[in-house]
Amino acid sequence: MATIRPFRALRPPPERVKQVSSVPYDVVNTEEARRLAKGNPLSFLHVSRPEIDLPQGTDIYNDSVYRKALDNFQQLIKSCPLVPEDSPSIYLYRLIMGDHEQTGVVACCSVDEYDQDVIRKHERTRRDKEDDRTRHMLVLEAQTGPVFLTYRARRDIDTMVMETMMANALFDFQADDGIQHTVWRVPDPVRFVQGFRNVPYLYIADGHHRAASASRARAELRQQSFSNTGDEEYNFFLTVIFPDDQLQILPYNRVVRDLNNQSNEEFLTNVRKAFAISDPGTPAPTAPGNWSMYLNKRWYGLTLPQDASKPPGAVASLDVAILQDRLLDPILGIKDVRTDKRIDFVGGLRGTKELERLVDEEKAAVAFSLYPTTVEDLLRVSDAGEVMPPKSTWFEPKLRDGLLIHQI
Repeated sequence: MATIRPFRALRPPPERVKQVSSVPYDVVNTEEARRLAKGNPLSFLHVSRPEIDLPQGTDIYNDSVYRKALDNFQQLIKSCPLVPEDSPSIYLYRLIMGDHEQTGVVACCSVDEYDQDVIRKHERTRRDKEDDRTRHMLVLEAQTGPVFLTYRARRDIDTMVMETMMANALFDFQADDGIQHTVWRVPDPVRFVQGFRNVPYLYIADGHHRAASASRARAELRQQSFSNTGDEEYNFFLTVIFPDDQLQILPYNRVVRDLNNQSNEEFLTNVRKAFAISDPGTPAPTAPGNWSMYLNKRWYGLTLPQDASKPPGAVASLDVAILQDRLLDPILGIKDVRTDKRIDFVGGLRGTKELERLVDEEKAAVAFSLYPTTVEDLLRVSDAGEVMPPKSTWFEPKLRDGLLIHQI
């Protein structure tokens, strides 16, 4: 049973929501955030990436960064202004990107259910990133960006969503990247709370560090409190929950800076020992079990040899895992993609042209284009209690920060 809970959102007024909303803090670096927020004092990037308002070169984990986050948050509350809802609410959040449309339920979910694995995970988190968002939550006393969850779609919830969307929207704007964002306030949140009681599990699609940080922040706040009823806001965390049949996962491709002291010819010879190679290949694989490799301004197609089959297991059978186990590790010497500085990742809408550019400009030696991991892959790995390889999924479109804030 999944528990969702209405909350009193702190939010911008409709006429300023476009100025306030920002891309998630973790999809841009400091310089990209500074560029996006330039000339817009209401951009939520001043809160989620406050180092953009400090001298260049400031350590993003410095004490001054968190003080600046709080200063900027308090200033935004006053100047925008951000206003709290008059009563706890649940919301709908629709995103439209081209022909793709998805609508999720915005509510708070239970930290207890996260800890107990009713909210299932598929990714390991890094301690330094957890430390950062935990401190950010505690300093602001708020969760400012939602965790992206999914569930196996249910017709009864779909019906409630469609009925609610017939009313006037609270927010409706097109961001600078062309994605349309629309938010409705649900008039009868109890119906949605009851509907989700029939959902056995929720799954984290994106936002593992935010969820883990919410759990750590709750533990710290509990220690500081003289009594805990279980009803405190810090026992819940901000989420947007989408049905699995509406999600879109794009490829998460790889580029490697060098060939591990091999010439192009030596590298191709070694790859042929692990894969069947078609020459020429296409820039993007058209089905699972196919990979595309860009080397020396030429695309090659890779498949498993006829005498090889996909390894068993929810994780080992993933295309991203097979590439790691048969090529990146044994041939290119990349043991851990999370820590090896020789590998980078190109996700989302940047596509295969970006892979070609990086190799052609000699910023990388070789690039790999993968078929996207499926939502069913994610659910299967999560249900098995396993962990997907790093950088396996890239969800588009992205949720915006700063639309609906949960104060803890």
